[in-house]
Amino acid sequence: MNPRLHRLPNGLTVAIDPMPGVETLAVGLYADVGSRSEAAHLTGLAHMVEHMVFKGAGERDARQIAEAAEDVGGQLNAWTSRDTTVFHARLLPNDLALGVDLIADLVRAPHFSAEELEREKQVVLAELGESRDTPDDIIFDHLAAAAYPGQTYGRPVLGDAQTIAAIDVAALTRWLEEQYRPAGLVLAAAGKVDEDALLKLAEARFGDLAAGAPPAFEPARFASGVVTDARRFDQVHVAFAHPGVDQRHPDAYALSLFASAAGGGMSSRLFQEVREQRGLAYSVYAWSSAAADTGQLGVYCASAKADAPRAFALAREVLARTAEDLSEAELARAQAQAKAGLLMGLESVQGRCDHLARQIQVHGRIVPVAETVALIDAVDVAHARRAANDAIGGGIATASVGGKLARVA
Repeated sequence: MNPRLHRLPNGLTVAIDPMPGVETLAVGLYADVGSRSEAAHLTGLAHMVEHMVFKGAGERDARQIAEAAEDVGGQLNAWTSRDTTVFHARLLPNDLALGVDLIADLVRAPHFSAEELEREKQVVLAELGESRDTPDDIIFDHLAAAAYPGQTYGRPVLGDAQTIAAIDVAALTRWLEEQYRPAGLVLAAAGKVDEDALLKLAEARFGDLAAGAPPAFEPARFASGVVTDARRFDQVHVAFAHPGVDQRHPDAYALSLFASAAGGGMSSRLFQEVREQRGLAYSVYAWSSAAADTGQLGVYCASAKADAPRAFALAREVLARTAEDLSEAELARAQAQAKAGLLMGLESVQGRCDHLARQIQVHGRIVPVAETVALIDAVDVAHARRAANDAIGGGIATASVGGKLARVA
């Protein structure tokens, strides 16, 4: 059965991907808003809203929300990124209505109170502290700050102590009212789903939202910055990024495949040369990420202090060299990995639900899997090399934790 897409009169998208042979379902509300839509003095607001809605919503308090899902063997959770906020549930088919009701209550009828907010701020500050004490986590916030200095895209999703303190109940309420608009929402479900039932639930719980889209966010502009966190750790963690492409760019697949070939696994050049042959890093890999209006081609490595400068220099060298002489065999391996990863991810109801919603958010339509596979297969060595060289030639942002590296051009 093929996935199907519907749009309510107010613009909210409903997408269904029936999966014959499974006995569970996943359902989620995917909002096209995240931390990059926040005001500077309220950084962390989107994430705080995600936390606070679970403190009580609709006719349930915090405990009753948790029990409602778990009493039927289900799971209810949420996450926030720079571009997206998601509320999702895993359930048995007879509990679809419960899942939609819970998600709708979270975003439409939360019980925001000043007392609960102050308590939850302590939880978020503890989460922030844990993140900042984890070098291979905080390094990517530092890298975002180096690549997008002074911009919403460069600020941390969790915020900081000062901005978290500034968040009040009015800000929480205003965020939901302004940002959760139907044109920016996708209600998606995959698995053993009754299509008619989901459409009726969507209309009942979201059909009365006034039409409209969330406010536009500040465009991202890549910059070649450097952020150094000189706190002492056992290792030096380094990440650098070159400007990539946005998620709709014709080079998006080519750059992603290049990153996989250069440093996406144990057989990649980065792993083999930096770790296996030289022993300069315990962990090293490359990645390519793409958002609505920006992207990065990046590398991360963790090394002993004495080895960090050489590991950093070698990683840059390997990346640049691969952009010049990427082989057919390396590209073919990356393509095989990309297709296998895509297809394996689609074997779970949650993976299928997430993929369905993401395709709609990015492309405005359901993209057939065969079309995605064809785009992966269509990339040739010349295209991958060109996309990589364009990125590498566009500047570099660098971040380090545990040691200082010389500024790089």
